[in-house]
Amino acid sequence: MATIMFGLHKADGKCIYQQIYKEIKDRILDGVLQPNEKLPSKRMLASQLGVSVNSVTNAYEQLLAEGYIYTMERKGYYVERITPFVTDDKSRLYDLPTDLKEAEVTKEGWLSLSHMTSDVSSFPFTEWLKCQDRAIKNHLDELSEIPHPQGPYLVRKTIANLIESSRGIICEPEQIVIGAGTQSLISNLMNIPRANNTVAIEDPGYSRFYRMLKNMGMDVHPIPLDEDGIDIHKVESSKSDIVLVTPSHQFPTGKIMPISRRIELLNWAVKSDHRYIIEDDYDSEFKYKTDNIPSLQSLDRNRRVIYTGTFSKTMLPGLRISYMVLPPDLLRLYRGLYSDLIQGSNTLSLYTLHYFIESGDYARHIKKMNHLYESKRTVLINHLLQRFGNQVVVEDTSAGLHFLVRFHTDKRYQTIEQQARWEKLEIYTMKRFMLSKTATKKGCIELILGFANISEENIPEAVERLYGIIN
Repeated sequence: MATIMFGLHKADGKCIYQQIYKEIKDRILDGVLQPNEKLPSKRMLASQLGVSVNSVTNAYEQLLAEGYIYTMERKGYYVERITPFVTDDKSRLYDLPTDLKEAEVTKEGWLSLSHMTSDVSSFPFTEWLKCQDRAIKNHLDELSEIPHPQGPYLVRKTIANLIESSRGIICEPEQIVIGAGTQSLISNLMNIPRANNTVAIEDPGYSRFYRMLKNMGMDVHPIPLDEDGIDIHKVESSKSDIVLVTPSHQFPTGKIMPISRRIELLNWAVKSDHRYIIEDDYDSEFKYKTDNIPSLQSLDRNRRVIYTGTFSKTMLPGLRISYMVLPPDLLRLYRGLYSDLIQGSNTLSLYTLHYFIESGDYARHIKKMNHLYESKRTVLINHLLQRFGNQVVVEDTSAGLHFLVRFHTDKRYQTIEQQARWEKLEIYTMKRFMLSKTATKKGCIELILGFANISEENIPEAVERLYGIIN
């Protein structure tokens, strides 16, 4: 019979039975306890260790459940024959390589002029929680089930009504696919088998989409912009069948595509049966001084526009609720490929969103945020102009949650980015969004400045930090 003696520590936070379990397990794995060796009886081991029989019983039962020991009726417990581990001498089991380690992130002392954030402090959490209570009360059955691959029909119907009234989108609820982010939705879309995997994308543009499509094996063509948006002639010469654009507020330059270029783009799509336009309408809810710009999809007479929208900018980025509207022919292909897909968004959040929109809370929130963001935007622009004078040019497009700023300076982008980290100012340079070439305009650098997640009282300090970085 095996002799098992070890110390127990009642103050280390672990239950007694867990300590017994670990000690015996380690001895088995290290070969101290041999296969088929008999273990002490529960009463004997309890007496040796000075613990209750229940503690030893729980430890033995856990070891038995995991296969470390076996029992023979009326004879007791024995050590199981365990297959030894094969270890790679080149690696250490518990050492994470240095290049994979993450530094702890702290935002203390930082100010943000990021384009990726929203003002969470102004979100109506009380109203949202009331809507969540309604969702729980009314949809317990749905919450216990796996939802439709495209998202709950009720929620899709609510979104369809919303975007018809706000963006002029023409669609049925069946055409809407809800997902946990525009990136994942487009990824699923692009996995539909196609004869031509050539894609055109705006340059400068959204680098995450560009890298995702490249990693998927797509032939991606960055297309430069002219004064009206993406260059149609270069889209044509790229031989692409899909073009990804942000016509209502080009990312990152902020340009608004005029009607003539929109019609040219739609006419390009009609020239081939396999051409489609992906319209990323990521922050169109925010328009200042004039009414919202109609969506490209609202002009589409041939069902060639795939519309994508998100609630990340208008509500909480962490909710991860986005959607796309598919033309019927693509919807049929999508359903054939993804009939077994488990929907990625949180079902409770989706039903909460339904009541949030239905109650009018969403519309009131958007109206409030438009006023708040317009005020922040105006204050930021005024401080930039006052502090930098002739050194700065602001591309003042009255839309979205960011704008393009051009500074006259001899500093390079790398220097600007490094000094911004030292000054604890979150900013993003045009270098990040240039897809096919390096942004190297001599004597000039361009920044994409967001204003959503900074308070008005902190804007003067942020501009002062920026002045020290640029000069």
